[in-house]
Amino acid sequence: DSKVDKLQRGDELPPGVMKMVKVFVATKRKLQPGDKMAGRHGNKGVISRIMPLEDMPYLEEGVPVDIVLNPLGVPSRMNVGQILETHLGWAAAGLGKKIGDMVNGAREASMTQVRKTLREIYGEKSFKADIADLDDEQTLELARNLSKGVPFASPVFDGAHEPDIVDMLEMAGLDKSGQVTLVDGRTGEAFDRKVTVGYIYMLKLHHLVDDKIHARSIGPYSLVTQQPLGGKAQFGGQRFGEMEVWALEAYGAAYTLQEILTVKSDDVAGRTKVYEAIVRGDDTFEAGIPESFNVLVKELRSLGLNVELNQSAT
Repeated sequence: DSKVDKLQRGDELPPGVMKMVKVFVATKRKLQPGDKMAGRHGNKGVISRIMPLEDMPYLEEGVPVDIVLNPLGVPSRMNVGQILETHLGWAAAGLGKKIGDMVNGAREASMTQVRKTLREIYGEKSFKADIADLDDEQTLELARNLSKGVPFASPVFDGAHEPDIVDMLEMAGLDKSGQVTLVDGRTGEAFDRKVTVGYIYMLKLHHLVDDKIHARSIGPYSLVTQQPLGGKAQFGGQRFGEMEVWALEAYGAAYTLQEILTVKSDDVAGRTKVYEAIVRGDDTFEAGIPESFNVLVKELRSLGLNVELNQSAT
């Protein structure tokens, strides 16, 4: 009864609020440089450039590719599944085209050839079980459905092996390497060597550059360390980590480093001093003691160690 009562009452509203209205606005966002995409093998990446269709590399038949992926993304992560998927997709499309060419000129005499090709693709067992009993009209309809590409399933640990894919590629009349000659869309000249081309699933990930863009000048600071908060949601600053500090040390950029570690971070007095100096048009300022040092001193005192900072001139 209490659950039903709660459902009927609805959410607890703030005092003085009679009714709350929530509005969701859906927007379409076109892909742009900086957006993230991924395949099905952990092969994620960021779009670096979007080119006009006529500038994209194209096959010798004139068909342009949709996406160009860097091959350096394969050896380091060792996710070779993406190459397997590319080759399988290429074979599937090639076989579909082969069937489509037959169907487009299909007459009574060529139905025998269509059935023969389907038998080669599906194997004797599957052909007898699913296709052999179909009449000419049904076989033709099946062939038309396959003309865009023959569907493949490659289960984990029990999927296609390299020889299987090579057989499929050869059956489709394609190079068994899975590579083709690509032509540079900008120059019209063929690339130096053949390139692997195929069909794979690519998905748009929910990491869009429009949601990530962020800048801050003065904003909220942590109460304990007096350093700027982190993250876009908190209107935070960019973290300058250990390795970045080492980089500035290596360059000998002493003033830049001091600025980042003090007045741009947790030197409370220095923050106001540098602001006043900038307003005056002066470029001299003195960095004080970062608040993080005081936090360290307090933590040492909590361990029973009395640490005092001697600020005398000597």
